[in-house]
Amino acid sequence: MYPELFQIPFTQLTVKSYGLMMVIGFLSAVYLIRRLSKNITPDPQLITNAALYALIAGVVGARIFYVVHYFDRFSDNLLSVFAIWQGGLELLGGVLLAIAVIFFYLRYHKLPIRKYLDILAIALLLALAFGRIGCFLNGCCYGKPSNLPWAVRFPYGSFAYRSQVYPNHARDRTRPQLLIPLDFFGYETDNRKWVNDLKPFDKLTPQQQDQVTTGQYRALTVHPTQFYSSANALFCSWLLFVFWRRSQNAKKAGQNNSRFIKSGQTFALMFILYGTTRVILEFFRDDNPFEFDSMTVSQNIGIVLAVLGTVLMLTVEKIKWKKHETITTQ
Repeated sequence: MYPELFQIPFTQLTVKSYGLMMVIGFLSAVYLIRRLSKNITPDPQLITNAALYALIAGVVGARIFYVVHYFDRFSDNLLSVFAIWQGGLELLGGVLLAIAVIFFYLRYHKLPIRKYLDILAIALLLALAFGRIGCFLNGCCYGKPSNLPWAVRFPYGSFAYRSQVYPNHARDRTRPQLLIPLDFFGYETDNRKWVNDLKPFDKLTPQQQDQVTTGQYRALTVHPTQFYSSANALFCSWLLFVFWRRSQNAKKAGQNNSRFIKSGQTFALMFILYGTTRVILEFFRDDNPFEFDSMTVSQNIGIVLAVLGTVLMLTVEKIKWKKHETITTQ
């Protein structure tokens, strides 16, 4: 876990691993979008601008989703809502707002919306794959305890560790998963203020530090759900590309009667794939609270996305073929 990679020389600023992976994902998505859309766009700069707006919307949407989801953490200090550098983003909210912004951007510039949304879907999941690696480096979106050979262990004080040593009524857990002595809790700050919370690592005794690092009180191993999500996003991106390329080849060959080759259906398939797999992946995670019918809000949204994608797929299939539709090749 490396939430901060390094400090920028001559400043107090640090490079956040999550932010860096978001930038890498963004650049990868822009490159892919420009490459796949080179035969249908009159101005490649329009696509770059759209991607930039999507990035900004993604950050804003991810923050809004997180704040709404965990508003009790901000109710005492509303200004902390804007302290994004302190962490607190949920990718699902970012994805939804980014899609909405892209839709209105394409509509405003009178660009072929369904064609671009198909390409956006492929690139969006590619960017998500990098974003989930950032989640692992940041320590968020952690999984349930597991003894599998590939299970990972997060350090003392991490999100996963804190989740294990406290009860979590939001997940119907009345007892801690990891029982540690009471003298690991409560400490005095430099301002002589008493804090009734898990002690920072540097306030532990040498013996306690050994116990939480290599001893009996170290964190339980958990599912590396961030890597599950990253691999899933990458695989789904590849599936979308194969589906999209099949439709392009069918159009090029004049196979207009083929099923599921219309513009907009790759985008619909993204909703189906992402929504379905998100519901499954949430069963391995241990961070999001249960909200509706013992399911997380992400699972409920995932179900809605899968249903919406199915309806969109079937609706687009009924649209009559347009012979003047531009054919792209790749």
